[in-house]
Amino acid sequence: MKIAVMGGTGLIGSQVVRILQAAGHDAVPHSQSTGVDLLTGQGLPEALKDADVVVNLTNSPTFDDASPAFFQTTMDNLLTAAERAGVGHPVVLSIVGVDQVPDLAYYRAKVLQEDILKAGKVPYSIVRATQFFEFIDAVIS
Repeated sequence: MKIAVMGGTGLIGSQVVRILQAAGHDAVPHSQSTGVDLLTGQGLPEALKDADVVVNLTNSPTFDDASPAFFQTTMDNLLTAAERAGVGHPVVLSIVGVDQVPDLAYYRAKVLQEDILKAGKVPYSIVRATQFFEFIDAVIS
């Protein structure tokens, strides 16, 4: 199975790509460093060509009130490109309990990201993992 992994060169993405490849999948890492920019849509058609699944592990560059705009734009670009490419299943990494903490702007932004995915036309998966310790200081500040 060909799996396009957005954010596939980052902290979590590189591990996901390694695990998927070890399981026999054609997991291809994509990020700005590989020429794919979800904010502009640059490189998305090529990145999604022949992909069966797209996994979105990207993260907002900020954890403040700007994060909803990041997730709105990147999800709109990704889902539009995925539909055009015929990708059958998008996956998003989210956070356990994200919908239980509406006072945090970043968590509201992640809920928005989930809602955009849910409103799409194809089957999807949302993987809610526990918050990564590397991000705790940024999220609560």
